[in-house]
Amino acid sequence: MNNNIATWFELPVTDIARAKAFYREVLAAEFKDEAMDHFQMAIFSAEDGAVSGMLVLGDGYQPSQTGAVVYFNGGADLSAPLDRAVSQGGSVLVPKTPIHDGDCGYFALFLDSEGNRVGLYSPA
Repeated sequence: MNNNIATWFELPVTDIARAKAFYREVLAAEFKDEAMDHFQMAIFSAEDGAVSGMLVLGDGYQPSQTGAVVYFNGGADLSAPLDRAVSQGGSVLVPKTPIHDGDCGYFALFLDSEGNRVGLYSPA
């Protein structure tokens, strides 16, 4: 068992192809497509043992600006993925913001193509 407090996440989508294209561009993400019962899923590729998750389309999954927030690794400079999010139809909710004057890194929040509030984190 790994020591990560979080082990999986699911981001609701209304258009799985659009959401995959968005995250491919913003995060350079790759996906494995799956289907189960009446659910369409796109699983984020990740290294063995890393926390990952999926985009999911199906009953009971509704994008939201007010639910839990997933924070993705924003790389060395949060402005790059934020710019890509905007170019792909998203919008910036909170620009790159220092945490404790930058001593604890930086965060930003954006709306994705589906209307989910999503976070980015960078240590510098």
